[in-house]
Amino acid sequence: MTQTPTSADTALATLGGGCFWCLEAVYARTEGVLSAVSGYMGGHVMQPTYQQVCSGRSGHAEVVQVRFDPSRIGYADLLEIFFAIHDPTTLNRQGNDVGPQYRSAIFFHDLQQQAVAQAAIAGEQASGRHGSPLVTEVSAASTFWPAEDYHQGYFEGHGHEPYCQYVVAP
Repeated sequence: MTQTPTSADTALATLGGGCFWCLEAVYARTEGVLSAVSGYMGGHVMQPTYQQVCSGRSGHAEVVQVRFDPSRIGYADLLEIFFAIHDPTTLNRQGNDVGPQYRSAIFFHDLQQQAVAQAAIAGEQASGRHGSPLVTEVSAASTFWPAEDYHQGYFEGHGHEPYCQYVVAP
């Protein structure tokens, strides 16, 4: 179920930065992004369920797979957004969400993305804006498992709920 770009006109970015609802809500509204799908990557369980991922034992991170038009937004721009919308300095944690499934991770789809990701991390670290060392992992993309349907577009359908108001919306 690994997804790869379907043409020269689109590319993929797969990013983990805590709760996938938060990342999906931002990227779905980003100019040049064609789709943002919540899912799981980086683990050892085939076809993981949300419950398996939440146990912290599947090895997966909650991720958003972003299909984008590189003529409208670059991969480096997506990473700039990524570093602005989560805390890349907390190991296996984003706010009150704790566990390896909430780790900061960039899953690259080719060597160019790997180089851009490593340069972005170095630039973020050098900027000092985060105040602590970055712990963002950079790994080769593996099988992407879309999350269950009820996770897709979660913020759009549940924006009134307290978690969405206090965590996702900001």
